[in-house]
Amino acid sequence: MSVFSVIMIFAIYSILNPDKRLPIYSPADVNPRLVDDEVRHIRRGHKISNFSLINQNGKIITQKDYEDKIYVADFFFTRCQTICPIMTNNMVKIQEAFNDDDNIMLLSHSVTPVMDSIPVLKSYADMKGVDDKKWNITTGDKSHIYELARKSYFAVVDEGDGGLQDFIHTENFVLVDKKRQIRGYYDGTDAKDIDRLIDDIKLLQQEYLKK
Repeated sequence: MSVFSVIMIFAIYSILNPDKRLPIYSPADVNPRLVDDEVRHIRRGHKISNFSLINQNGKIITQKDYEDKIYVADFFFTRCQTICPIMTNNMVKIQEAFNDDDNIMLLSHSVTPVMDSIPVLKSYADMKGVDDKKWNITTGDKSHIYELARKSYFAVVDEGDGGLQDFIHTENFVLVDKKRQIRGYYDGTDAKDIDRLIDDIKLLQQEYLKK
């Protein structure tokens, strides 16, 4: 095959397969059961709300700590013996994949914040090998955390009020870009989905490099 033919095939392939870009998710794009009624109609411009949480070191963590960062968010609790250990191990895998990149961060929210006190989170973080500079494992006000899950991340079924009897449990990992936009959902217990998430983070990095 001539060099010209190879170039032509590559050119045709490039036209038929333009640069892949991750979607930007708004409430209207997500399963309605995961979206609060108040925001379900929104079709564009959704961003993760401001938050104030407390990490494993007792530091207050806000959106400022994730400003101009790509990050992965999840919801867990330290006493969970089912999906959470798998999810945490997969978060460790993501941490290791981007260990040298300060622009990639992780954010875990405890869904049992009363039980997951700062000392409990610190012990858990030390046991799992959490890099404090890259990964915040947080506690805080339960109603605030649950509202973030339901109205910002759309990570859990929209049933409950964040009160004493409310409880959420989800395997979803959520990829958030530098503009606080949701760019992907992944099963945090599935190895193939974690590989896809890592690839999507790299794709998102390329998107910013091209700007």
